[in-house]
Amino acid sequence: MNTIDNFDFNGKRVIVRVDFNVPLNEQMEITDDTRIQAAIPSIKKILQGGGAIILMSHLGRPKTGPEDRFSLKHVMGHLSDLLGVQVQFAKDCIGEEARQKSADLKSGEVLLLENLRFYKEETKGDVDFAEKLAGLADVYINDAFGTAHRAHASTAIIAQFFPVAKMFGYIMENEIKNIKKVVQEGKKPVTAVLGGAKVSGKIEIINHLIDKVDNIIIGGGMMFTFIKALGGDVGSSLVEEDLIDTAKAAMQKAEELNVCFHIPTDAVIADKFDNEANKKFCNAHEIPEGWMGLDIGPETGQVFKDLIEHSSTILWNGPMGVFEMSAFEAGTHEVAETIAHATANGAFSLIGGGDSVAAINKYKLKDQVSYVSTGGGAMLEFIEGKVLPGVAAIEG
Repeated sequence: MNTIDNFDFNGKRVIVRVDFNVPLNEQMEITDDTRIQAAIPSIKKILQGGGAIILMSHLGRPKTGPEDRFSLKHVMGHLSDLLGVQVQFAKDCIGEEARQKSADLKSGEVLLLENLRFYKEETKGDVDFAEKLAGLADVYINDAFGTAHRAHASTAIIAQFFPVAKMFGYIMENEIKNIKKVVQEGKKPVTAVLGGAKVSGKIEIINHLIDKVDNIIIGGGMMFTFIKALGGDVGSSLVEEDLIDTAKAAMQKAEELNVCFHIPTDAVIADKFDNEANKKFCNAHEIPEGWMGLDIGPETGQVFKDLIEHSSTILWNGPMGVFEMSAFEAGTHEVAETIAHATANGAFSLIGGGDSVAAINKYKLKDQVSYVSTGGGAMLEFIEGKVLPGVAAIEG
């Protein structure tokens, strides 16, 4: 298979699916350029190899066609600064201007197309739309892992028009490699730290990981569904009643496979969902009415810390509490620091999912863990064992 490292880009026009879906403020300024920064190595590799680049991406969720606030022209200046190259811009992605500017591109030049999602054909996976995009270039590269789980025109359908000259960029390559290090090649003991609000968003991951890990740590709002499944009292805490039996089944399966399933024993509880609420520590299985659990407690934090520090492979997806509020961030902060410490001592750590990534960034630990995934939904589906259309289109 072609890779970005062994392909000769000299004299080729290369169309690259990137993920420039970055947050913008009211002045249309980028507030977090992580996704753009992540794409720079692939872009520079192609430029250094003598290629000309056509970049395509989505931005936001435009409903009825072009909207100025979702225009990719807002990222063009910053991208030019990062690359040290004046990036050209086409006010369309498949129109005459896009075709002409693509045809005129010279080696070392970069063209950014307008937002793909200004066309409903993009998300519908329209073949004609994909063929028009393909007609702009000689080579196709997918480097947008965050959209790899969608069968969109630019991520999955377009690849068929490049039977030979198609490949992953560095982001895609690294995402797949690092996720496989956990789910297929994880050095034991393997620990999955799973948090977040709801069991419904994590149950498929839990079920898929049970026979691949040694420890499953449960935190966040979803812990109360498990606690209720064990017969505990959770007060006004978040519970998904329809998933109590599912939670019981997952714990039973873990027990049958000798996988340690760790449910918090204590919690930080509050009398309302507010940073200024009254709060106290409590047995997580004996929360009084009118109170809700918003973080794991110190006893649980110490147990989780010991488990993580004795792990060789660590997956973290989801915070331990409402870490956006300073009153309920201790559990998430401690888990983040412990994973960084374990990594420094030789463990492999993969961080994925929007809130976990936000936490790692908040505590300035991004450079102290092994890998931070750029694709929340795509990473989860890949871990769940699902076939990602954007991956299959290249590997197939």
